[in-house]
Amino acid sequence: MSKAQQLKDEGNSRFKAGDYLGADSLYSKAIIADPKNPLLYTNRAMARLKLELWDSVVADCEACVQLAPNNMKARYYLAQAQIALRDYDAAVKSALHAHKLCVETGDRSLAAVTDLVLRCKKERWDDLEKKRVRESRDLEREMLELLAKDKEAMLAETDDDAMVRQEIEEESDAKIQRMKEIFERARADAEKKREVPDWAIDDISFGFMVDPVMTKTGKSYERASIMEHLNRHHSDPLTREPLVPSELRPNLALKQACEEFLEHNGWAADW
Repeated sequence: MSKAQQLKDEGNSRFKAGDYLGADSLYSKAIIADPKNPLLYTNRAMARLKLELWDSVVADCEACVQLAPNNMKARYYLAQAQIALRDYDAAVKSALHAHKLCVETGDRSLAAVTDLVLRCKKERWDDLEKKRVRESRDLEREMLELLAKDKEAMLAETDDDAMVRQEIEEESDAKIQRMKEIFERARADAEKKREVPDWAIDDISFGFMVDPVMTKTGKSYERASIMEHLNRHHSDPLTREPLVPSELRPNLALKQACEEFLEHNGWAADW
């Protein structure tokens, strides 16, 4: 047994015992002994995920990918670290890459990787929503400030005619109130429409389903996605049991539900 393998095995034992710092140290020594072994970097990345050393996880995963571009675990761990670092676009890209590798190799981690993809997309969506809400509030504040300044300017330019001043104040206040109502309606509509239901998302492409079909197990996928999958792998994406296109059945109820949702929420097509 090589020195690196011995250190790796000791690190694995420490990891299983919950001693992540000890495992990290042993994996680091193993890497020094065998710096060209990609598996050592994913082992250390796994320990560093537990230690929440996000930047170090990214560095280890990138080192692994340099040595083994098709290492699924490196992409999987990388996506988790990128989420923690709030690099949501990169996290989605890494998670989708992990999913692609998972499907191609028939890895048993497909369900966990699928969950990670959806988590990455959800967190990216939530982040975009926060930015949208913040920008909307900033715009509302700026518009109300402009209307208030217009009101003050008109009052400053008028004479002391009480009736004229009252008319300016009433018209200006009415404009301000209308502006508040416009933003409030827009805010209510956006909050109501900005959530994509899980049942409408295809677990292969992660897009919004428009023509869902069911497998023998009752699981639904977008027709184009499952057909593309079956062209490469003649098995159920979830159970790995044999599956051929003739066994797929249209899910008409789900299709109608998706159509109705999309009709009232056109933005969901870009999900």
